[in-house]
Amino acid sequence: MRLETERLLLRCWTENDAEDLFKYASDPAVGPIAGWAVHTSVENSRQIIRGVLSAPETYAVVLKRTRRPVGSIGLMIGAASNIGIPDTEGEIGFWIGVPYWGQGLIPEAVREVIRHGFEDLGLDRIWCGYFDGNTQSRRVQEKCGFTYQRTVEDVPCAIPGLLRTEHITCMSKQEWSSGR
Repeated sequence: MRLETERLLLRCWTENDAEDLFKYASDPAVGPIAGWAVHTSVENSRQIIRGVLSAPETYAVVLKRTRRPVGSIGLMIGAASNIGIPDTEGEIGFWIGVPYWGQGLIPEAVREVIRHGFEDLGLDRIWCGYFDGNTQSRRVQEKCGFTYQRTVEDVPCAIPGLLRTEHITCMSKQEWSSGR
């Protein structure tokens, strides 16, 4: 599957993307705030592509002008999400490399994945979340129309032994349709 926006291509990750992934995922400003450890090598990034980023509905965020990935976005449907949702709902997760913060690229990608989830996949609701301190992620969710639902404390993340406070947001298909 390939999705497209004005400035972005959203496509499957390939092992050839490992160097670009490492370039951005090795930055300590990116992973830990999103709940995952910094990448330690190009080979580590390659392993993450094979394991985590090869999941269904997971996309490299690729700049059209360079054809290089600068971030990632995914839609975890039903049991693939860790927030306990039915198969008719999904959860969006995303990140982008620091040099691309503040350019509106992730909101652009999120809006396309929302469209895809509701129109192409027929989802009823799409959820999103952010950990305490991740103001960039909170702002993206607000810009894209997600509304606050609840806060959950002591949520495990992909960094072993670390528990975080997560704020959960949501959007229904009806809310999305009426806001277009």
